[in-house]
This record gives sequence, C-alpha cells and structure tokens, in this order.
Amino acid sequence: MPTKDHASWGYAASTGLGFTHEEIVEAHFRACEVQYRAALEQAGIRAGWRVLDAGCGSGAFLPWLADLVGSRGHVTAIDLAEENASLAAERMRGSRSGCSFDVQQGDLRKLPYEDDTFDAVWCANTTQYLDDDELDTVLAEFSRVVRPGGVVAIKDLDASLITARPADPFLFTDFFRHASSTPGYARQLLRTRDLHRWLDKAGLVSVRQKTMLIEHHAPLRPAAQRFYALACARIAQQATDLGLQGDWQPFLDPDSTDHPLSHRHGYISEGNTVAVGLVPPAED
Repeated sequence: MPTKDHASWGYAASTGLGFTHEEIVEAHFRACEVQYRAALEQAGIRAGWRVLDAGCGSGAFLPWLADLVGSRGHVTAIDLAEENASLAAERMRGSRSGCSFDVQQGDLRKLPYEDDTFDAVWCANTTQYLDDDELDTVLAEFSRVVRPGGVVAIKDLDASLITARPADPFLFTDFFRHASSTPGYARQLLRTRDLHRWLDKAGLVSVRQKTMLIEHHAPLRPAAQRFYALACARIAQQATDLGLQGDWQPFLDPDSTDHPLSHRHGYISEGNTVAVGLVPPAED
C-alpha cells in the first residue's frame, strides 16, 4: 500500500501507478478545479445522457458529470484501483444530484459493458499511464461501448508546458526531454498533445482538440503549493539520481521554507489537453 513518507514520493494507489493515490489526486484536483471544470465543458455532455467516467480515480469529476446529465441521465464509473472505486461510490452516495449511478472496479482495456451502452465516455488523467499499444486498445473499447454518434472525450496532462520559477526556465523541459528518450511514463506525458491523432487513428470522426495553460502564481493556494512541491520533489530526485545537469537542489525538499514555489515570485505551469471525437454513425 502507498506510503506518505516523502522519501518515496510515489503516492501510488494499490495498482502501483505513481501519483494515483487519492490524497495526492485530490490535491491536484483542488489546485486546478476551475480549469478542470472548463476542460469537462469541452466534452459537450448533455442532459439525459448515459456517461462513463473511465478511470474515475476517487470520483472528483463525478458530481459535475451528474450535474450535466441531470436526474434523467445516468453516470457509470470504473477504476482499476478497488479503493478508488469505493471512494468514488461513497462520493456519489453523498451527492445531491438525483442522478442514478453505478461504480465498479475494472480494467479499461477490457470494459465490462455491452456495445453501444453509453452516449459518452469521459476519461481524465488516465491515458498518461497507458503505453501506445494499451492506448490503442482502450480507445477501441471506448468506441465499442459508445453508441454511434456518441462522444469520446480524453483529458490529460501535457508535460511540455511544465515550468517553474524562480529556476532555469528549461530545467523541467530538459528533464522530460531526457526521460522521454526511452519508452515509459515521461514519453506518455509528452504524447498528450498528439491525442487528436490517436482518436483519428481509432476511427473517431469530427475530432477536435484544445490545450489550456494552467498557471499558478505566488502566493500559491495551499492545495497547489502542496501538490506541486511534492511533484517537483519527485522529479528533482529522479533527475539527481540520473545525474542530470541543473540546479535541482531547491526542489528536493517539498517542505523547505526556501522552496522556489514559496518565493514571492513563485510560479508553476502545466498544460491540459482535451481531445474529443465522435463514434462514426452506423452504416445503413
């Protein structure tokens, strides 16, 4: 099970995937709440729809999805981590949306739903954990379970827009450039801006995409300070272990009073991309 010890900085759920533990996911969500709501609005989800939140985590998007579909709609959620599915179900039971819902543990690569079950799939902050073959498989599954003409919407982090101040403006860029030289998580974080191509390759139509810059200026809100200090510490430790050039020392201790993000000119940014496509209409 995950540890809260800063020495690990993994914040993994039971799946072992880094930064998927409910505690750190919630901190990130609260730090970017306004921008995340704007991202969801890009999907075009409508009242009365049946919507799947694929890779729902602890369910932070579920109340918003319930509001969008209303009392005539239905929200289904699925997550690989059993504890996240339980937290998501608890969150929905405490909501006042009046929307019917169901939540379960499961694998996006083999969704336990019949063809054409949903009007839309919403998948946030999840494709970053899939390698290229897995992403192809998951997009095929989304297309299968969404009705003809329905929506597949993917939102994820674009690491190419990560930078922090005061620091070398290319410090984090150089880290991701180096780390992405081999297949793995860093490369998948840099794949996000190409999601529109993956949706097109999966056979979706009317594909559109928008990337938003998310910025946090000093004084950072507590949720933003907490999440980004921990995230920067993890990257700084990895960069140090790899022997990469650059002044990573100021970022190593997320609790330091001299942390760059605590500076009066502290700043950090990231990118969020939303790619949306439609399942092709059924042929006559």
